Amino acid sequence: MTGQLTRWICGLFGLILLAAPARAESPELDGDKPAQNFVIGYLRRAENRTAISRLSLPAENDGQAGAESGLDDNNVAGEFLGQKFSLAAHRLKPGEDPGQALADLEAKGARFVLADLPAEALLKAADSPAGAKTLLFNIGAADEILREESCRANVIHVAPSRAMLADGLTQYLLWKQWRKLLVVVGSHDQDRLWAEALKRSATRFGGKIIEERMFADAGGARRADSGVALVQKQIPAFTQNAPAYDVMLAADESAVFAEYLPYRTWDARPVAGSAGLVPTSWDPAYEQAGATQLQQRFERKFLRHMTALDMNGWTAARMIGDAAAHDAAGDTSAARAYFLSKDFALAAFKGQKLTLRDWNLQLRQPILLSDGRNVVSVSPQEGFMHQFSELDTLGLDRPETKCRLK
Repeated sequence: MTGQLTRWICGLFGLILLAAPARAESPELDGDKPAQNFVIGYLRRAENRTAISRLSLPAENDGQAGAESGLDDNNVAGEFLGQKFSLAAHRLKPGEDPGQALADLEAKGARFVLADLPAEALLKAADSPAGAKTLLFNIGAADEILREESCRANVIHVAPSRAMLADGLTQYLLWKQWRKLLVVVGSHDQDRLWAEALKRSATRFGGKIIEERMFADAGGARRADSGVALVQKQIPAFTQNAPAYDVMLAADESAVFAEYLPYRTWDARPVAGSAGLVPTSWDPAYEQAGATQLQQRFERKFLRHMTALDMNGWTAARMIGDAAAHDAAGDTSAARAYFLSKDFALAAFKGQKLTLRDWNLQLRQPILLSDGRNVVSVSPQEGFMHQFSELDTLGLDRPETKCRLK
């Protein structure tokens, strides 16, 4: 395969994905270049994510389906380039060592591993002996510490950070001139981290936190008849007597109360954050920039909508496929160098090509703002400028980072 033909294939790959044609016969490959087989690992968390509404409960293959879809797209171009991609998946058992699980995937030939893990488990995997031989793609953890004080040179962050999500949301609120913000935060650690990101973003862009309230998790079966009646009385009482505000920001990653806030607050005000207007990396209602074709392909194969975690998995898989198409996936060092180079720019149906921040290995990307039925807006918003990339108005910028990659 000549270099000219390889560049031609890579340049047309986006059109191939949009059109989604039937598979064609592969052209004859150069005899001195054997076919390449890439085993991609997928390491997923032991516990299921929680949700208030049964409609929000994640599918069993949430995230992994997106990775499989990305590998399908890789294999379309792989027919021309003599490349084949397959997935080796492993779900952690409660108490299982993430490092050992990563070693098992590495023994199967996986040098690139997509990880949907909590922050602590991800760091254990990255710091394990197997982690030294693999390149991890964080598709599920939004924790800022993974990109800052505890950043690792072998972990690429495809999932947006909490700071990116908060900045995407706050930019829109400030664009609407909704500056007075009432923050309601849950009583769990991840809720407080999300609240800190929201408050930091408000300060950064000129919003004002007029009050902060904590909603304690008291347990209870709120889906029962008595629970629904309690919520209808509890939420108005909890939210009354607040200073004048424009938007209520809910920080509830634990899925305890936020989805109960819309239409139940004492004052008639919009809700955003963990409910109402929600910042996300993807939404099944999104149709811009050719996304409809991606959504339809996914729905035909998996008989459900594509989630943000699915899109993170798809993006990571496509990054690996793009590196392979540029002869940069032979080892993890070559792939990492390619992702950090000016040659890398991933088309991901978001209207802008995605690139990697060299200071903390975070993927730059727009943030979608969804109300659960439609995409209300996409950040960065108009008027939020940056000397290098407007996408760097989302999340911690180079001068702010505490990351020191080794």
